[in-house]
Amino acid sequence: MAWQVATRTRASTVFAGLAVLAIGVAVAAPLLVSRGTIQNLFFILTMLVLAQAWNLLAGYAGLVSVGQQAFVGFAGYAMFAGIVLLKLDPFVAILAAGIAASLLAVPTGFFVFRLQGAYFAIGTWVVAEVVRLSLAQWKALGGGTGTSLPTGTARDMPGVAFVAQSFGMRPAQAADVVFYWVALTLAVVTIGFAYGLLRSRHGLALAAMRDNQEAARSVGVDARRLKALVYLAVAFVTGLAGALIYLQKARISPDAAFSVVDWTAYVIFIVVIGGIGTIEGPILGVLVFFLLQRTLADYGAWYLLLLGAIGIAVMLFAPRGLWGVFSDRTGIQLFPIRRTLKGPPFSD
Repeated sequence: MAWQVATRTRASTVFAGLAVLAIGVAVAAPLLVSRGTIQNLFFILTMLVLAQAWNLLAGYAGLVSVGQQAFVGFAGYAMFAGIVLLKLDPFVAILAAGIAASLLAVPTGFFVFRLQGAYFAIGTWVVAEVVRLSLAQWKALGGGTGTSLPTGTARDMPGVAFVAQSFGMRPAQAADVVFYWVALTLAVVTIGFAYGLLRSRHGLALAAMRDNQEAARSVGVDARRLKALVYLAVAFVTGLAGALIYLQKARISPDAAFSVVDWTAYVIFIVVIGGIGTIEGPILGVLVFFLLQRTLADYGAWYLLLLGAIGIAVMLFAPRGLWGVFSDRTGIQLFPIRRTLKGPPFSD
C-alpha cells in the first residue's frame, strides 16, 4: 500500500450523504412549506452566499473588506439597467451583473491593493461610497430616489409559468419559488467552489499566505496575484447574489443597495459568530443570525446594540466562532481541508 494524502474524514463522508439528501428536501421545500417560509429561506440562502464570499476573502486571503456593498449595489444597478434599458432576460441580466461587479473589482482593486490592514478596510468602504454617490446621479434609473422594475418582470421570468401551472400556484408565489431555487443553486455552487478551491494547490497557497505571507513568497507563492484572483471571484459571486436579491425586491435605491449595515456589517457578524476561516462557520452563523433577527426584531433601536454585544462576546470568549468551539471539542469537520498522510502500517 503506497502513501496517500487524504482530506476526507468519516464525519465528512457521512455528512456528504446527508447533504445530498438535504439538498433534495430543499428542492422540494416549496411543496411542503408556506410562501412566507420560502421567502425566509431565500433570505437565508442569499445571506449565506454573501457570507461565504466574504469569508473566502477575509478568512483565507486575509483581505478584510468593509466595502462589499459596492459589489451588491453596483450589480443590482447593472441588473436593473439590463432589464429596464437593454430589455434583457432577467437571468441574463443577473449573469451580466455578476460580470459587471467583477469588472468593477479591477480598477477598485488597483487602488485598494496598495493599502494594507486597516487602511485596506477603510479603502474598500471609501470605494463603495464613491460608487454609491456616482450611481445616485444616474437619472435613467431614478437618481437618488431609485426606481422599480417594470410590472410583470418577475411573472414573465422563465420557469414561472411552468411552476404556476404544474403546482397550481399564483404567478407571484411561483416567482418566489423560482427565486428560491436560483438562490439554492447559487448557495450550493458557492460552497462547492469554495471547498474545491481550498482543497486545491491554490488553497494550500492561500493558507500559507494567510499564516505567513513572507514565508509563502519564499516558496514561490505569488501572493499578490492569488489575492487579486480571489478578490475578482468574490466580486463576481457577491454581484450575482446582489443582483438576485434586487430582482426579488423589484425596487432599488442607492441608500438601500449600498447599505453598509445590510450587506457588510451583517455579513461580517454572520462569519464572526459562526467561525471565520471555515466553510461550516458561515452556515451555522447565518442560521444563528436569522434566529436572533427574528427574536430581537421587536426591540427597536436595541436590536443592533444587542447584536453588537453578542458579536463582541463571541469574539472575546470564542475567537474561532461557535463552529470553532464545537470542532475543537468534538474533532468533527464537515468540510475538511487539512491534509493527512496515510500509508502502510509499520511492521517489525
